[in-house]
Amino acid sequence: MAATILIVDDERNIQLTLARSLTLEGYLAETAGCGQEALETISAHPIDLVVMDVKMPDLDGLTVLERARAMRPDLPVLIMSGHGSIETVRKAFKLGAFDYLEKPITGRDKLLVAVRNALTMRHLAEENAALRREAGRHEMVGGGPTMQRLFDLVHRAAASEGRVVITGENGTGKELIARALHEGSRRKDAPFVKLNCAAVPAELIESELFGHEKGAFTGAATARRGKFELADGGTLFLDEVGDMSAAMQAKVLRVLQEGELERVGGQQTIKVDVRVLAATNKDIQAEVAAGRFREDLYYRLAVVLVHAPPLRDRREDIPALADRFLAEACDRNGRRAMTFARESYLVLQSHDWPGNVRELRNLVERVAILRDGPELGPDDVAGVLPGSRKPRVDRFREGATFHDLAEDAEREIIIAALARNGENVSETARALGLERSHLYKKMKGLGIKR
Repeated sequence: MAATILIVDDERNIQLTLARSLTLEGYLAETAGCGQEALETISAHPIDLVVMDVKMPDLDGLTVLERARAMRPDLPVLIMSGHGSIETVRKAFKLGAFDYLEKPITGRDKLLVAVRNALTMRHLAEENAALRREAGRHEMVGGGPTMQRLFDLVHRAAASEGRVVITGENGTGKELIARALHEGSRRKDAPFVKLNCAAVPAELIESELFGHEKGAFTGAATARRGKFELADGGTLFLDEVGDMSAAMQAKVLRVLQEGELERVGGQQTIKVDVRVLAATNKDIQAEVAAGRFREDLYYRLAVVLVHAPPLRDRREDIPALADRFLAEACDRNGRRAMTFARESYLVLQSHDWPGNVRELRNLVERVAILRDGPELGPDDVAGVLPGSRKPRVDRFREGATFHDLAEDAEREIIIAALARNGENVSETARALGLERSHLYKKMKGLGIKR
């Protein structure tokens, strides 16, 4: 799609001349005769670049530049002037101008070079921002003791070639763990290929995994490589492996044992070097005991077992996760930056999150869309959180020791007290009747960071 360039100049003949030059090069040109009109156009239209004179009858170009960059920090601006001083040029660059053009602009070349450079830099900046967002989505977040133990286990397992089974409820980030295992391994520069075993129909999963030859079955118009071949040299992530049929379990076991496969309808043996990571939301050991999952395949896959903890067992990480998701949601939906009030974290931490991190992400995006910032208070959060309530008093959960439950309660109390006292440790210690040094020691032991 052609870039849209806004030309801002109080002389109509200059507007038309520049617009014609840019239109001949395939750009779309908009014009404005004064600073206020320029700001209104930038606010209402998807402008990619501004070419603007310094001297105008209402607002000068530098004022418009400053306001435009405040509205659109990513918007490149080229400043023009026929009598600009060194100080004007210096101030323009300080305010964020991409380049300075001296008027009169004779010939098109200088203008077009400056325009191309500005648009190229904007494109690169957008690509870098997209890459950072993508990297952020694949980064595990957590500073509490539960996540620190998980990070340590993932770090140790990643450096090996051992296969890993990742267990955990839906929405706990099992794929993020798989990606972290891949990124921390010697295979990180090779492909990371994933397959959701529960999402592929039983009659197609063999073709998905092993590929097929042309004519192998109705609809196989061309030969196709399967996930094992695509992941050769890298990592294959089998999500929801507990839903794989018994027949497919036997075929996957053979590939793991022998390191080779045959495509559906083919006779050629294909060697593959793949590290397999598997994930399931089922109790895989109970599935083995019940005969629904092959014991020999389980032991082939489960060299290392990693459990993704539910969000309710690591409530101390909710503020950091909520902040990350809020920044992403504002960016993705074109909303101005927002923040959570400290009291809002308590509302979030009081919820049990049956959908885990995925539910938290969706709720934060809902708040970002439906509420206006810049600060989101507890009522904003409670208004979109089903069944929101005050922090629980009942901390009991099956399988947890008394020591773990007591730590959970202490962590919740300290987090709430810190929020109530503006994160001031001295005031919080006084409110709890503790020595400040003792509170610091407690916070460190419980993984609480201000």
